[in-house]
Amino acid sequence: MLLCACLFAVPALPAFAMQPVAAAGANAASANPAAANPAIPASLSAPATAAAIASVATPAPPVAGNTTAVSIANSKDGGPVLVLDQPMPMSNRALLLASDINRLIGKPSATATADAAASTGSRIQDVLQRALTLLGTPYRWGGTTTNGFDCSGLVGYVFRTTLGIELPRVSRDMARSGEKVDRASLVPGDLVFFGRRGRVDHVGIYLGEGRFLHAPRTGREVTVSQLDGYWGRKFVEARRVAGL
Repeated sequence: MLLCACLFAVPALPAFAMQPVAAAGANAASANPAAANPAIPASLSAPATAAAIASVATPAPPVAGNTTAVSIANSKDGGPVLVLDQPMPMSNRALLLASDINRLIGKPSATATADAAASTGSRIQDVLQRALTLLGTPYRWGGTTTNGFDCSGLVGYVFRTTLGIELPRVSRDMARSGEKVDRASLVPGDLVFFGRRGRVDHVGIYLGEGRFLHAPRTGREVTVSQLDGYWGRKFVEARRVAGL
């Protein structure tokens, strides 16, 4: 009863008394987007974001070395932005256009539970970031280190060093683990398998937008290829890694 009495004792504020506060909040939000959205870092500005994207959009000539430094920054809308700190030493770097580079990383599904989606999205980002830093590493049969990779050695290295997930050593055994997914249901981080007559002999990591990263063969480097044409004809199946 005492609580009810206290509530009735509080007078209602007039509507006009709240208008200046609302207006001030609106002005502050328009002047400072970070104030309206705490997820946006206060130090992030539109020119800085444009400069980061421009660094990806401007093609650069190949340079010596076999690795590419890659980092992920937050864009103005809170989404991830891939930033290449060095030119990409690969012949088909034109595949990574500024207009769709951010979609290679992807965002957590808005329909999923917020915490679960954020955790899954973060793990996928970690996997893709690690994989992209290995672009240009030479192919080496039986290789499992940054001195050189074969296809399954590359995939195993990425998941082991990023998430501590140990995958089978060879591609045909990888194709027996995890959850099988339809080609139409592929999401970034899934493993894509290739072969002849249904027998798996090659594996790569799906990046999204119909592209995958892999170590093709002797004489080539870790690169990004389209999941159509030659590789589309050799596609056998796809798997989702348990724990991702």
